[in-house]
Amino acid sequence: MEAAITILALLFVAFIALGVYATVKAVGAAKRGVDRTITQARRTVEDTTLRAKSFGQTGVAGELAQLRLALRTSMRATQDALHAGVAEDSSLAESVGLFRRLSAHGLELDDELKRLEREPDRATVAALLPQLKERTQRVTHSADSLRWAARDRARQFADDDLDALNAQIDIEAGALRHWTVEEQRPQQASGAASQGPGAGTRRAHDAGVDWPDPTAGAGAGNSSTADESWGGPAREEAPQAITAPDPHLRTRYPWQKAARPETTN
Repeated sequence: MEAAITILALLFVAFIALGVYATVKAVGAAKRGVDRTITQARRTVEDTTLRAKSFGQTGVAGELAQLRLALRTSMRATQDALHAGVAEDSSLAESVGLFRRLSAHGLELDDELKRLEREPDRATVAALLPQLKERTQRVTHSADSLRWAARDRARQFADDDLDALNAQIDIEAGALRHWTVEEQRPQQASGAASQGPGAGTRRAHDAGVDWPDPTAGAGAGNSSTADESWGGPAREEAPQAITAPDPHLRTRYPWQKAARPETTN
């Protein structure tokens, strides 16, 4: 019984602690949301005021307002681009660190410009304007360089991914149209068979080559012509055998005497 009561007490304490922790987290998140909203509202009001001053006022006040507006716009755009890119590309972490160092110089310059807006000595402020413009241009140029480099890097990654995707889609499309490859193979085979073994003879005849046929002259008794056509020597006649004439087969004429038979004693 005591063990059950102890377990229930522990569970109750655990639930209370979990509720307190969730309440603190929710309050902190709400507070951060309110602070973010207030900061954005204050920033919007300041930007609107600066735009109004840059267009509505002339002289030193208007130039100071233009410098502050250009500085804040460039720094805010770079900050948003880097924070959005570092979530997908961890190599931008170093760029974020460089931007933080640049932001320190930007905030210092913005505070100085803001103080000079309330400066009553306009002549001194006018003398400082060239130096302030140069500093503002240097800060904004560095911020713009980081921003555009991050955007170009993201665009290059997107182009490479698109090229790889297009190559894979082309391969898949070719695999889906496999019947077209099977139809081309029989056509190529039928084209090669239609030429046949006599294609070379026809091509030679069409080219104007007419070689002499050695067997054509054999039937007509002109074998020497065939031999001479290949550049060989003329065929020599075979020598006839020398045999004695047969006296019984010799033709007898009336004026010839008959041969006297030989007698033996």
